[in-house]
Amino acid sequence: MTEPRIRPGRLGEVGFLAWSIARLGGRTAGTEPLNLFLVLGRHKRLFRGWLFFAGLLMPGGLLPRQESELVILRVAHVRGSAYEETHHRRIGRRAGLIQTDLDRIALGPDADGWTPRRRAILSAVDELLASRDIGDPTWAALREHLDEREAIELVLLIGHYDMLAAAIAALDVRREGPRRGR
Repeated sequence: MTEPRIRPGRLGEVGFLAWSIARLGGRTAGTEPLNLFLVLGRHKRLFRGWLFFAGLLMPGGLLPRQESELVILRVAHVRGSAYEETHHRRIGRRAGLIQTDLDRIALGPDADGWTPRRRAILSAVDELLASRDIGDPTWAALREHLDEREAIELVLLIGHYDMLAAAIAALDVRREGPRRGR
């Protein structure tokens, strides 16, 4: 297929909010405006609700940004979402993740070097993606490090980025080219 299933919208098709966020995100990433926002923005009402919810999870969540990015990157890796992975590797670096962390994501929770907290978080990611549940041993390990609200947020963060990876694939959201004039 040469054309995306849903092509990125123009200003009049997506509205000022999606258009502005897409342009700002692209400028920050050094790319053209971000296609994710220009595709989802075609459904303006749904876009606004999604954006509010997504913003409460990241960057506005309780979990430290580095850990949120590890979760997102693990979901992207497991689901094969190159779009999510490309953007969140950059965001993760800005949040303070080091190259060793970024490389270890592909190896998962059993890789050497994770703290017990991060191992528990990444184990929860893998279990939830594999079985739509988190087993009791992993849940117990997770709760040694996260309070109730953080645990709820973690489950919703995993689910959100899993849903987003599916939407990116099904809608055929394509990665942006480099910003013009660079």
